[in-house]
Amino acid sequence: MAEANQPAEAPKREHFASRIGFILVAAGCAIGLGNVWRFPYITGEYGGGAFVLLYLIFLVILGLPVMVMEFAVGRASQKSCAQAFDILEPKRRFHWFSWWGYIGCMILMMFYTTVAGWMVAYIPKMASGMFNGADAAVTGEAFNAMLANPSELIAWMLVAVFIGFIICAMGLQKGVERITKWMMAILFVAMIALCIRAMTLPGAGEGIAFYLIPDFSRMFEGGWGTFGEAVYAAMGQAFFSLSLGIAAMEIFGSKVGKERSLTGEAVNVTVLNTLVAILAGLIIFPACFAYNVTPDSGPSLVFVTLPVVFGQMPLGNLWGALFFVFMSFAALSTVIAVFENLISFCMDKWGMSRTKAVLINGALVIVLSLPCALGFNLWSGFTVPGIGDIQTFEDFVVSNNMLPLGSLIFVLFCTCRYGWGWDKFLAEADAGEGMKFPAWSRLWVKYGIPVLIIIIFIMGYAPKFAVWFG
Repeated sequence: MAEANQPAEAPKREHFASRIGFILVAAGCAIGLGNVWRFPYITGEYGGGAFVLLYLIFLVILGLPVMVMEFAVGRASQKSCAQAFDILEPKRRFHWFSWWGYIGCMILMMFYTTVAGWMVAYIPKMASGMFNGADAAVTGEAFNAMLANPSELIAWMLVAVFIGFIICAMGLQKGVERITKWMMAILFVAMIALCIRAMTLPGAGEGIAFYLIPDFSRMFEGGWGTFGEAVYAAMGQAFFSLSLGIAAMEIFGSKVGKERSLTGEAVNVTVLNTLVAILAGLIIFPACFAYNVTPDSGPSLVFVTLPVVFGQMPLGNLWGALFFVFMSFAALSTVIAVFENLISFCMDKWGMSRTKAVLINGALVIVLSLPCALGFNLWSGFTVPGIGDIQTFEDFVVSNNMLPLGSLIFVLFCTCRYGWGWDKFLAEADAGEGMKFPAWSRLWVKYGIPVLIIIIFIMGYAPKFAVWFG
């Protein structure tokens, strides 16, 4: 039945104009704050090079297979998650899952737009020279002052929202694909320039060694418990950095043809995604060691610690502004890609025009993003026990719940006989030229990945249970 429906629907669907456009837009969705903000500080907290090695291992054995599955579901159905599962499995055992992607993407935007606004806000702050010669107390005070100002936070959040929806309103090829290709190209040029500058700083070699040479002894400094935490963090980072589980990748699979196999395309997207994360570390760690800044400064590393580093560099205004330009591009590429998911869902589900879908979802995102922006100031008294403030809670809902459970559903749908099934998935994944999905991995994909996802899910809740019931 799926095949019978496709010929009538596929010609009406707007596809990417080029293969490189698909790869860069999909990579842009994955490349975001998890790569350039979260990855470096978690690497610093868990010992450097050894953590990077574990991260890369889990990226291959967990992230890649799930990404291929999302691409396959999208390409075979030629629909967003709004209708993909109904088309591929007509008995509708998985039809309820269609809303999972939309809700997950919407919750992600509820806090992601605010943080993306921070990145954009710091471009003029750095360029103005306000952090020249500043210490951590000054930069910390400036960051807290921004958070305490609701009008400033809302204004920058609106900037991020409008950029995303204006580009999406231009269409897939003329807007999303064309703009994202330029953003990604500029991002890579900016990162390479910053890498060269950071790696040539006096004392940068020590930071490079910390980052790239595995030393597992650092993971055992706090005993086996610390090592276990590091392994869990590496699994989680590999899983979350690819934005899997909320159909963020599935939608792009629905907009490509069958000329190339999906495993090869997933490898390309993952390599670009990982390259950005590695480059971010090559910017941050040499600079930290060159200026005697501890690499395990946590989430404040970007907004509090790095402005101190740039403030001490020659031409620090330029390098600091350039750094936040690439941070903004990384964040906005995800905003644009996730907005495209929301818009495509409405177009597929209710036959809306793109303009109408943009207006409705734009209004929803603005309204639903307000609690996060206000959670740092007017609503700062609201906290969830064991989790934290509004932004932390929204992040927890997506990262610790919707992403792992959504990925688990994709795996079950593609491997069990009550869903789409292994044979149909494999045929779709292997259609076209290029790398084929390893058929010998069936047992690992069908049983190993679900077990690993469940472990990640349980470990994510373990600290919360200790607070709630301890």
